[in-house]
Amino acid sequence: MSVSDLDRAAVLPPERPWNSPGFRRFRRHKLAVFGAAAIVALTLACVIGPWLLPYTDTYIDIRARFALPFTGPHILGTDPLGRDILARLLMAGRISLAVGFSAMMIAMAIGICIGLVAGFYEGVVGAALMRFVDAMLCFPSIFLLLAISALIQPSVASIVILIAATSWMEVARVVEAQIRALKTREFAQAAVSFGASHSRIMFRELLPNAIAPIIVAATLNVAHAILAESYISFLGFGIQPPTPSWGNMLESAQSYLTSAPWLAIFPGIAITLAVTSFNFVGDGLRDALDPRMDLP
Repeated sequence: MSVSDLDRAAVLPPERPWNSPGFRRFRRHKLAVFGAAAIVALTLACVIGPWLLPYTDTYIDIRARFALPFTGPHILGTDPLGRDILARLLMAGRISLAVGFSAMMIAMAIGICIGLVAGFYEGVVGAALMRFVDAMLCFPSIFLLLAISALIQPSVASIVILIAATSWMEVARVVEAQIRALKTREFAQAAVSFGASHSRIMFRELLPNAIAPIIVAATLNVAHAILAESYISFLGFGIQPPTPSWGNMLESAQSYLTSAPWLAIFPGIAITLAVTSFNFVGDGLRDALDPRMDLP
C-alpha cells in the first residue's frame, strides 16, 4: 500500500536551513557570497590579528620610518612615526566596524519604532511622524554630521550616536510602508477580531512579517555607517588620534600621497572592501528573502 502524502511529510526529516530556498537563492548570488566571506575574514582579522602581530599599533620604530611594504619585518610598511601599518590597520578596523555595527543597531531601533507606530496608527499620528521623517531627510546627512560633530567632543560613543541620529530615516520609511501593507492582511485582521492588543499586533504579528526588508536595510546601514565614520574622520571631526580608524588614517596620509602612497592605499582598500561587501550582502539578502524569486 502506498504511503499517503500526509504520512510521507510526517516521516521526512525537517528541511535544513542551508537547504532552504532562501539560502539557495543567496548562494546563487556570487557577489553576495563573496561579500559575506570578505566580511567574516575582515572581522576575524581585526579581532584576532592584532594578537598575532609582533608589533602593536602604538609601537614606534623610529629607525624604520616610511619603511616600504613587503620589504622587511613590517609587512605593510610603516608611517611617519615608524608605527606598523598592518597593526594600525587592524586596530582601526576594530573601531570602524564597531562604529558601523553599533550605529546600525541604534538607527534600526529608532527607525523600526517610528515606522511601526506611523504605519500602524496612520491618521494624525502617522502623518506627523512621517512629516518629521521627511523634514529630517531634507538635511544632507554629511553637513548635518559635520555641523553637530563640530559642537561636541569627538569620541567613539559620540560618533556612533551622531551617525545613528542621521541614519534611521530610510529605515522608518521602509518599515512604515511594510506595516501599512501588512495591517490589511487576513492574519492582522484576525488578530484584531480576537481582541489582541495594539502592542501584540505590532510586535508579534506585523513586525515579524516585515523582517525581510529590515534585514536588508540593516546590512546597507552598516555600510553607510562605516563610510560616514570614514569621511567625518578624514575631515578631522571624527575619531581622533592616537585612536586609529580607517578615516583618520586616510587623513594622516594626505600629506604623503606622493612620497608614501601606501599610507593611503591600504586604509582605502579596507574601507572599499568593507563597504562593497556589505552592499553585496544586502543585494543578496534582498533576492534571497524575496519569495517571488524563482527557485533554482
